[in-house]
Amino acid sequence: MLFLLLACAGTALAAPNVQAPVNARELSLRLHAAEPGLLWLSDGPERARLALRLLRKAGEHGLDVASYGVEELARRLDSVRHPAATAALDRDISTAMLHYLAELRFGRVASGYRPDNGAVADFDPVEHLRQALREGGLEQAVESAAPPIPLYGRVKSTLAHYRELARAVPHWPALPPARPPGAASGMPYSGTALLCERLRWLGDLDAGAASACGDRYGTALDAAIRRFQARHGLAQDGVLGPGTLAALAVPPGRRAIQLALTLERLRWLPPQPRGRILAVNVPTYRLWAFDATDGNAAPVLEMRVIVGTAVRTPTPLFIGQMLYLEFNPYWNVPPSILSNEILPKLARHPRYLQQNDMEVVAADGQVLRLSPDATLGILRRGEARVRQRPGERNVLGEVKFAMPNPMNIYLHSTSSKELFNRTRRDLSHGCIRVERPAELAQFVLADPRRWDAAAVAAAMAPGDMRIVRLPKPVPVVLFYATALVDRNGSALFAPDIYRQDDALARQLAMM
Repeated sequence: MLFLLLACAGTALAAPNVQAPVNARELSLRLHAAEPGLLWLSDGPERARLALRLLRKAGEHGLDVASYGVEELARRLDSVRHPAATAALDRDISTAMLHYLAELRFGRVASGYRPDNGAVADFDPVEHLRQALREGGLEQAVESAAPPIPLYGRVKSTLAHYRELARAVPHWPALPPARPPGAASGMPYSGTALLCERLRWLGDLDAGAASACGDRYGTALDAAIRRFQARHGLAQDGVLGPGTLAALAVPPGRRAIQLALTLERLRWLPPQPRGRILAVNVPTYRLWAFDATDGNAAPVLEMRVIVGTAVRTPTPLFIGQMLYLEFNPYWNVPPSILSNEILPKLARHPRYLQQNDMEVVAADGQVLRLSPDATLGILRRGEARVRQRPGERNVLGEVKFAMPNPMNIYLHSTSSKELFNRTRRDLSHGCIRVERPAELAQFVLADPRRWDAAAVAAAMAPGDMRIVRLPKPVPVVLFYATALVDRNGSALFAPDIYRQDDALARQLAMM
């Protein structure tokens, strides 16, 4: 039944604001008030030329070099003579550098992840640049301004690779369809030569596999296609179906845009405290659990998740704080699901609530036992609510991971575990269903002696609801990136299920 697939309702955050997170000109005024005199041209033009060289490399981070006015600054530097013009140029170089440093740390557009639009508390571009000027470490200052996230460096390197690939192979035609549709290993395929070349360019087929490029779709190609499918969030069946052909047709330049958008989104994230943290990337349907207490960036856990539907109830993007778990939880039916789905069913089937282990609850928490007509009336008037009792039918499964927020979004297990086998898993009303709830519970409870696997299993066994508070809040980052890079350097791409990439790319003038 539909409501069994849709456990809670949420609203997506508004699109990022095109307003820049910080005002570079104001930062420049503050810098020069603290440091009277020339900062770039006091001893000749060399320091200024170094600043311009660094600004010209901003594109490596997916930033827009033109926005810093580098060529105009270079022209002025070559012709400046008068003291007043020299002082103005010196201030403008400061403005450009502070603009660059601020965008490198906070991003080009303001984001809901930083409601204060780039808090200087965790990174002050003025103090960062002042220290670099005093110590002569401009290049190091630029590198350290970038987000201190290992993923950022991997994405930056992969962006350079895909841009080079786009220059090397500007013509990227679509592959011919398979005849019959969905070519598999051993079948003849007219596009074998082009397919081999493409998979070699993308790194999925070894350059020495010449035998793979005959007139048939052979074993080596099958293995390469499965690698490609794994990297692109597709079913790893080795079949040249429509989805695989469509992903193969995406040119490297478009992939480069996806990677640059990931860099921008990573810049939006505020620093996270050391300790345990969860990250959910919505378009890849994945959750990672990290324990940063030992400085190790490798995930302790990784699992599949189910997220909000793209059409009506996308999962909102924000950073929550997980505070407690509910073992054997009740499911309090959101008003939208009650009015749109359950009440129409109840009107047709008077025993619908009983058949689905549901009960009617008054405002004071009392469970009401009413006739079908009276039940419909009180629910339609909004004088009571519906909840589903703990048990095997409960849509939240055995455990709910609560992180209180106005949108009522949380993580939970599910009674529909077969859905994790689907390739596309935007199936909920906004909440996130997790594949391995027992392991996740052990991780966030962070008490191996008290909460080992046996204790968690006992708490998840059928019984009364039990609330367990976490020893320390666990941040949960709900993120959106259609391009990632794993620890082995493999580029991973996913469909833009919420259609956010094009909107952000237009804001950043990438397309």
